[in-house]
Amino acid sequence: MNSLSKSDLADLKRAKALLENPGLAAKISAAIGSPLEKSVALLPKPVQQGIHKASEAAMMKALEVAVQSLGDAKKPAQNRMHKIAAATSGAVGGAFGLMALTIELPVSTTIMLRSIADIAKSEGENIQYIDTKLACLTVFALGSERTDRDNAAESGYFAARAAMASAVSEASKFLAEKGFAKTGAPALVRLISIISARFGIVVSEKAAAQAIPILGAATGALINTLFIGHFQDMARGHFIVRRLEKTYGAEPVRVAYLDS
Repeated sequence: MNSLSKSDLADLKRAKALLENPGLAAKISAAIGSPLEKSVALLPKPVQQGIHKASEAAMMKALEVAVQSLGDAKKPAQNRMHKIAAATSGAVGGAFGLMALTIELPVSTTIMLRSIADIAKSEGENIQYIDTKLACLTVFALGSERTDRDNAAESGYFAARAAMASAVSEASKFLAEKGFAKTGAPALVRLISIISARFGIVVSEKAAAQAIPILGAATGALINTLFIGHFQDMARGHFIVRRLEKTYGAEPVRVAYLDS
């Protein structure tokens, strides 16, 4: 079957609206009335380097959580509960500014990963599977700006997936054969590097907003609510697409997505 049903096409259009909409910077700017593009560029180099290291550390922790424990809970929290938890960690970040980023980011990333897994399950995924766990992890690479390796002819979403495809396949094979190793195999290091590079763009936007002097705990909570909401949207769109691909095949869904 190649032609999507009317209801599935509507779902695909919804997925595209979520995946191709303005990113986190635009959402934060709309909420607090401060454009972030220039603020990100003005972040001191040590801060930008710290963000990169924090992003990689958060991704490695998220990978460990995904491989070892995702899906163990019988009653996972819903989106609203995850947003409350993320807002709480954001309040701490807002109160202490950039100094708290290295502590707060792994916490908020783990909370978001749990929420992403919850969304994956709601779209029919079995999160006990390594493939699904890695699909949850790759959501953190969606919804950021394009990189030089992306295919300009593709949508941002499919370009991001294409850029990660080989690394995801290698990591999946390694984990299936040998399990998780904290020392980090090349296959896992490569995947984490690709994801954290994209994730770091969004984290920089969050950090730039938190660096504004007038912000406090309340606005920090708001930023983190937008932060997790952004990735919940990416997750919903991503797993809708994956659900449809299992029914119709990858290529018919990609073509319908680009034409919708």
